[in-house]
Amino acid sequence: MPNDAKTPMRSFRISDDLYRAALEKARSEGRSLSEVIRMALDAYIEEDRPR
Repeated sequence: MPNDAKTPMRSFRISDDLYRAALEKARSEGRSLSEVIRMALDAYIEEDRPR
């Protein structure tokens, strides 16, 4: 879903240290930071979904 024009832009606050560390790890894994954040949010909300 990279650069999908149909996906609205969102914004949030994050410390510089956390942003840099997350960006570095994402790049080392060949991922975008947006992809990592989407995956993390999916996992977060999945905790409450009925099985």
